[in-house]
Amino acid sequence: MPISEIDGCTESHWADVLEIITEAVEDANFSANLVSNADDVGIIHKRIIQNLYDNPIVVCDVSGKNPNVMFELGLRLAFDKPTIIVKDDKTSYSFDTSAIEHIEYPRDLRFSKIVEFKEKLSAKISATHEKATQDKNFTTFLKHFGEFTVAKLQKKEVSGQEFILEELKGMRYAIQRLEHRKYLDSRKDFLRRTIPSRDIDICLGGRSEAAIEKAFSSAKQIPELCDVEIFHRSPDHAHILASIIDGENINIEQIEERIGGRVRLRRLRNRSANKTSN
Repeated sequence: MPISEIDGCTESHWADVLEIITEAVEDANFSANLVSNADDVGIIHKRIIQNLYDNPIVVCDVSGKNPNVMFELGLRLAFDKPTIIVKDDKTSYSFDTSAIEHIEYPRDLRFSKIVEFKEKLSAKISATHEKATQDKNFTTFLKHFGEFTVAKLQKKEVSGQEFILEELKGMRYAIQRLEHRKYLDSRKDFLRRTIPSRDIDICLGGRSEAAIEKAFSSAKQIPELCDVEIFHRSPDHAHILASIIDGENINIEQIEERIGGRVRLRRLRNRSANKTSN
């Protein structure tokens, strides 16, 4: 998936998308891991290829048609292993992969639609994995077009010294991952302790001060909300936080339309989300 700014979407947008996909993957009883997590420099690191080859399921987000993503998708399809493609509703289909089902989500990450997307993606992951393990003739793409020799990674014997060096590199990579995870966990813990406790969180990342003030003013006029305030995660990343007076009658889509931001419910997060979320 994209991880840096592309097609008008910021890094924080892709971080939110990653969290959404990760939750769907975990709901399907899998562990999510970015295939691009690597520490060496190169055109494409062998760990990326190894992950593309070894992982039982690969979920590929082609939103924005990032060249690296499309290249990695091509590799996975060449291996002819279980692959699920997702994209946002602003990205057009690519001719060569349009024959494969794409699961679509809204680029604005609208709450109710994202709940539906996560449920659909999670179910698709489970069903695809079950089909791939039970049907020896399963194919995502390649075999639909004829008989092909599926690409395989060749293994070779190495000296003891080379093996040790490779293992040390792997250990270094694992340590870096653990340190990075520790940093993320501490960051989340810090934010949990510093962000005021509210029922509703409205992301206004990348908005101008005038737009933030306008959204803040609109939020204060919504009768179902109280204790409305602005919280700055960083100088250019603001959130509106508020408490809900009557959670049973809160209309998420109406709030998003009036404020112009993506709504996240905290207290009500695990409840079902309809046009009127409960």
